[in-house]
Amino acid sequence: MTELSDIDFLIIGGGIAGLSAGAALAGLGRVLVVEAEAHLGHHASGRSAALYEADYGAPATVTLAQASGEALAGMGALSPRGLLLVAQAHQQAAFERDCADLRLTRLSFAKAQQMVPILHPDRVALAAHTDTAQNIDTDLVMQTYARRIREQGGAIRTGCPVTAIRARGAGWAVTLGHEGETTETRQIVNAAGAWADRVAALAGLPGLGLQPLRRSIAQLPAPDGHDIRAWPMLINAGETWYAKPAAGKWLVSPAEEDPAEPHDAWADDMVLAEGLARYETMVTVPVTRVETSWAGLRSFTPDRAPALGRDSLNPAFLWCAGQGGQGFLSAPGAARVMAEAAGGASAGFPPEIIAALSPARFR
Repeated sequence: MTELSDIDFLIIGGGIAGLSAGAALAGLGRVLVVEAEAHLGHHASGRSAALYEADYGAPATVTLAQASGEALAGMGALSPRGLLLVAQAHQQAAFERDCADLRLTRLSFAKAQQMVPILHPDRVALAAHTDTAQNIDTDLVMQTYARRIREQGGAIRTGCPVTAIRARGAGWAVTLGHEGETTETRQIVNAAGAWADRVAALAGLPGLGLQPLRRSIAQLPAPDGHDIRAWPMLINAGETWYAKPAAGKWLVSPAEEDPAEPHDAWADDMVLAEGLARYETMVTVPVTRVETSWAGLRSFTPDRAPALGRDSLNPAFLWCAGQGGQGFLSAPGAARVMAEAAGGASAGFPPEIIAALSPARFR
C-alpha cells in the first residue's frame, strides 16, 4: 500500500457518512477514508431511495435535513420529484399523521390520478401531495465529497478492511487490509454503518445499541408502458409500501424494517411478495414481472436519531452512524456537526440539537 503517515482522522466507512464527514474534516487535518469493499457506497449508500424530503424522520434528523438542502442543491444533486401519499378509508388515522408530519396538501382523487394514472378509483380514498420532495443524485454527492477529500490532501482506500484497533498514546494503531499494514492515527471516525458497533468493539468501546434493519426493493417495468418520468414518489399511509420512478423503471418497496445482523443484504422473496401485494391493492395494473430486486440495511440508534460526535469514554473516537436510511438528505448538516465536534467552526445548530445527536446520550 502507498505510504500515508501523520493521519489526523482515520475514517472507517466509505459510504455517504464517511465521505461527507471526511470532506468536512479534511480542512482540520489529514484524512484517510478506508472502505472494506471494492467500491465506495457498496452497502446502504448504494441502495438508497434517493429522495430529499426534509420533514421526514426524527426531529434532530429533520433539523439536519432542513440545513442540507442548500448544499445539495449547490452540488447540482437535486431535481424535481414530488411525493404523493395515498390511503384507503380505514387508514385515515395514519394518513392524518403523515399529512401533519410531512406538511402535505390534500388532493382530490381526480388530481391524484392525474399525477399517477394507475391509482385504483375504488381503493384510494385519500390523497395528499407535496412538490418539495426532490430526487438526490446520490452518485454525484458521493463523488463530490470524495473529490473534496482528495483536493484537501486526504486519501481514500477501497478494499481495505480494518482488522484490529489498539489504543496507542493519545491516539490509535489500526491494522488495515489483508496484508496487515498498521497505520497510526490521532482520531478514529466510526462511519461503518451496520458494522459501527463492531468497529467500536475492536477499539475496546461499548456499542450504542445500533440495530440494522433490512429494507427491500423490487424493480418493475414501467406499468402498462406509461411514461413515468414525471410521476411523484408514491407512498402508502403508514409507509407500508412505496414506489418511485428511476431511470425508466418503477421501483416498489415493501418498506419493511426487519432486524438483521450486518451483512451484504438481499431481498427476502416472501417479504417482497407481501409488499407487492399491498401495493397491488391500490393500483389498477398488476405486477406481472419483477426484473430484479435488492435490499439494504438501514441502521438505527435506540432513539432513531443519528449519533454524531465524540465518544464520552474516549474522545479520540468519534461516531458518525445511525443515519437510518437518511444519510444523503442529512449529509451536509451532519458533516457540519462532525466538524464542530472535531474542533472546527460551530455547526450553527441549537445546543439541544447537538445534545440530541451526541453519542453521550447512550452512555
